[in-house]
Amino acid sequence: MSRAAARLGRGWSFPPAPREGAMIYEEGPEKVRQALWILLDTEPGERIMRPAYGCGLRQWLMQPNTPAVRGRMERAVAEAVARWEPRVSVTGVTATEGDDPALVLIHLGYVHVRDGRPDNLVYPFSLE
Repeated sequence: MSRAAARLGRGWSFPPAPREGAMIYEEGPEKVRQALWILLDTEPGERIMRPAYGCGLRQWLMQPNTPAVRGRMERAVAEAVARWEPRVSVTGVTATEGDDPALVLIHLGYVHVRDGRPDNLVYPFSLE
């Protein structure tokens, strides 16, 4: 196991898919990025063994793409990451309008707690 995997984890890549008869694994910063993506993509109640897990972004489906809605989305993302992803510390969350009127781009800045490495993720979310 590499040093990055020892610090940040190792597991199946997302989405899980076999290649040449074996599962593909990710580790280190990429595994953390995938875990964050899964967190943002999961609604509370979807996981039977962890019913509170998730971010809850779908509550804003069919809402207008306004600063108020985007602000609530920013808070939900920051709270979910702080609660469910102990490997990172959030440095900033910004939700901006995308090219499409229904598209929100969620920019998540974070630092890996173990080594202080900064990273970011942009999660596209459609309000339609």
